[in-house]
Amino acid sequence: MTDPDFVVASCQTMADDTEDVELDLAPGEQERAHPLASFFHLFFRVIAIVTYLFCDLISENFASCFVLIITLLSFDFWSVKNVTGRLLVGLRWWNQIDEDGKSLWVFEAKKQTSQINNIGTEAEARIFWLGLIICPLIWTFFFFTSLFSLKIKWLTLCPFMSSNQLL
Repeated sequence: MTDPDFVVASCQTMADDTEDVELDLAPGEQERAHPLASFFHLFFRVIAIVTYLFCDLISENFASCFVLIITLLSFDFWSVKNVTGRLLVGLRWWNQIDEDGKSLWVFEAKKQTSQINNIGTEAEARIFWLGLIICPLIWTFFFFTSLFSLKIKWLTLCPFMSSNQLL
């Protein structure tokens, strides 16, 4: 059973296979507002940035700050991959291993329809995409700030944070 409102793109080598598939959303789930999902989409990112900025006040131990920031952004990665991407913009992805042992990445996305979307879902989609774009830019700014101020220990943290945000 397929639903024409959703599409799956399987990426193998250089070929791009697509087929229609049903995304497991409850009836009306995509059309209604998800304020809690929007909150947690930004919560872990913002708390990680605030922790980075005020880490010297929170703790003098760099390792505990490093672990705390990594943990917050790991929660962010999980929530974007499994919850907010699906609820706010209809995205989902996973990795499958076929019978030959080859890794196959499967990407699901809700097809854009010509219907006018709910205002709440449009705002949530903007929150989702702006959060994905702005936070890596902030971490890149922190990288150059650490580089020019010669804070080597913080310089090691910023590339990890920027790349985690882009995944």
